[in-house]
Amino acid sequence: MPDVNVPPSSVRTIGRGLYLLTPDDTDTARLLARVSAVIDHAALLQYRNKRADAVLAREQVAALLPLCRERGVPLLVNDDWRLALACGTDGAHLGESDGDLRTARAALGEDAIIGASCYDSLATAEAAAAAGASYLAFGACFPSPTKPLARRATPELLSSAAGFGLPRVAIGGITPDNARIVIEAGADLVAVISGVFDAPDPAAAARAYRQAF
Repeated sequence: MPDVNVPPSSVRTIGRGLYLLTPDDTDTARLLARVSAVIDHAALLQYRNKRADAVLAREQVAALLPLCRERGVPLLVNDDWRLALACGTDGAHLGESDGDLRTARAALGEDAIIGASCYDSLATAEAAAAAGASYLAFGACFPSPTKPLARRATPELLSSAAGFGLPRVAIGGITPDNARIVIEAGADLVAVISGVFDAPDPAAAARAYRQAF
């Protein structure tokens, strides 16, 4: 059962705009402060921390969830739908090695937001849509400091995915300057980590991404 004593989010739909992914910060108080400074510019927040063990991840999700409820921003958990279920978040984002999407959908329920990494593959996107994905994420769209060896997805791929009828997320190397390229190709959201959290002024950077829409 969820162990975070906050009410369910009233925001279950997916808006257009900035999709913030958290940085790899092991200091929970600092992470919360960093997210608090920029969350008002976000349409979605994903908890992603490759340096966190299971205990820290649960602690950090529990810290972020009340903030997201207060600001009306859905919170998703990267990789781990079981953690999302345990903490009562709005959903999860699954990559190709993060388990079966149908199983996650059955566990999290029809209202959960479940995203799927589709990389550079329309076939993967088709399978994810059939399995019950809420949105389809493509990338890396540009060279990315977070994943320098990631597969590359073209703007044309984003356009081709329109037929699945789901929101499309562009990820990888997206800046306020090149965001318009993927938005014009059909991206409903641009997913960003370092472009916001490593910027000299994270709030200004987040605002610039939002204004690209």
